[in-house]
Amino acid sequence: MPAPRTDLLEPYPGPVEPEGDYDRLLLDGLDLAGADAESARFIECLLRACDLDGAELDHAHLVDTTLTECRAGMLRARSGTWRDVTLEGCRLGALEAFGGSWDRVTVEGGKIDYLNLRDARLQDVRLVGCTIGDLDLAGVRAARVRLEDCRVGRLDLTRAQLRDVDLRGADLAGIDGTAGLKGATISQAQLLDLAGALAAHLGVVVR
Repeated sequence: MPAPRTDLLEPYPGPVEPEGDYDRLLLDGLDLAGADAESARFIECLLRACDLDGAELDHAHLVDTTLTECRAGMLRARSGTWRDVTLEGCRLGALEAFGGSWDRVTVEGGKIDYLNLRDARLQDVRLVGCTIGDLDLAGVRAARVRLEDCRVGRLDLTRAQLRDVDLRGADLAGIDGTAGLKGATISQAQLLDLAGALAAHLGVVVR
């Protein structure tokens, strides 16, 4: 999804507040470290090069919104609703987004050390050209999810329910919860890499 045109957005100097309404705004280079925007609404906004370290976006609604070149050691967005959202070139230590809903979300470029989407609902989600240390999808309900040209250190699929999830574009260092692979598409090379884990899951002894 293309970022909102900056000439159509109103520059906003901050701050952000719980339950705030932010429509068609440009938040450019703001220091939002530690900001509390719980249950806030961001509609057609662009957050560019903002410091979001320790920011709280729990239960927030992000719609038609782009975060580009933002940074944070920890960003909390638990139980949020994200629709038509793009994270572009962001560098995040941890993104806590468990229990939320991601619909038509793209993570493109950048690096996230720990992406926690545990127990979330994912639909039409793309991870493109990014590096993720740990991708926690335990308990997710995911449909039409694509990983393209990504590097993932560890993928947790424990209790995951997948439908039309394509992992072929990911360089996967390891997977937990191999039973959760049901509904995923993997490459032949990935199958060979996972052979040991799959054999252990099935109780097969290979000698």
